[in-house]
Amino acid sequence: MTLREILNVIFLFVLYLALQVLIVRNLALFDIAFCYIYVACILMLPYELSMMLCLLIAFGIGLFVDMFYNTLGMHAAATVLMTYLRPLVVRFQAAQRGFESSRILFSIHEMGALNFFYYVFILTLIHHSALLFIEANSLTLLIPTLIKVLASTLFTSVSIMLVQYFTRN
Repeated sequence: MTLREILNVIFLFVLYLALQVLIVRNLALFDIAFCYIYVACILMLPYELSMMLCLLIAFGIGLFVDMFYNTLGMHAAATVLMTYLRPLVVRFQAAQRGFESSRILFSIHEMGALNFFYYVFILTLIHHSALLFIEANSLTLLIPTLIKVLASTLFTSVSIMLVQYFTRN
């Protein structure tokens, strides 16, 4: 990675974390759809980073968000799970869509809108499923939790797409 790419990634991390903590934290649609835009920090990481470094970054970002949400590691756990499954999703999508996974830059401008949306949606679905099922702490709330997962995944994915349209990589 060049210095410019590193600075770009750091800027996007600060942007997404600031958006999450300062603005999006109190944003909910009908108490069903919640926006966790900070997951974009992990989604935009370069593919050539080692898995261990990605997991450490995900854990740090999750703990940072946990400090502001007072959730005792729930965000860290969900973010680490999403990061762990990220290479599988990238390889699957590369095989399906026909692009080279080792040379991909994860942005809407590089992947195209549809491919980027699938990438964001699948990984956000994994994150939100883990987070909201940990929060529910019971399978008796299965249907309401599934509704929250789907609504929140859609809300977060659209928000990440909108931020990507307005930021230049």
